[in-house]
Amino acid sequence: MRISRQPSPILIMTNKKLPENIEYFSYLGSIITNDARETESRIDMAKQPFNTRKTLVTSKLDLNVRKKIMKCHIWSIALYYEETLDISDSRSKYLESFEMWCWRRIKNISWNDHVRNEEVLQRVKERRNILQTIKRRKAYMDGSHLV
Repeated sequence: MRISRQPSPILIMTNKKLPENIEYFSYLGSIITNDARETESRIDMAKQPFNTRKTLVTSKLDLNVRKKIMKCHIWSIALYYEETLDISDSRSKYLESFEMWCWRRIKNISWNDHVRNEEVLQRVKERRNILQTIKRRKAYMDGSHLV
């Protein structure tokens, strides 16, 4: 199998056959695509554990405890791949919408309630910080936090 953004032919042959050109494949829990849709699949993967622990995250536990659970357990899955990439505008919008999805779920706010994002952030006592979290983790991985 072969995945590539360039349609150029390759000269590697196995058993006198050229490898099959594919759109995507799964490897170690990640979806590898030729058009960088990893962000979407990671966020979908992060939504699954959220939904299995929905009663815990949306319970009457202290808001700070629920936010820590969210950031530790759910965001870690969603951001695992993002820490290795440069984040484009489309990726950042997708990540920020995921962040708002999380905060709305924590406070049981439906999209049909027509509550603005700013109001949701006030209710959870947060600012948009998923992109800063990624930058902070990248800096830690690069060792630039040591300077």
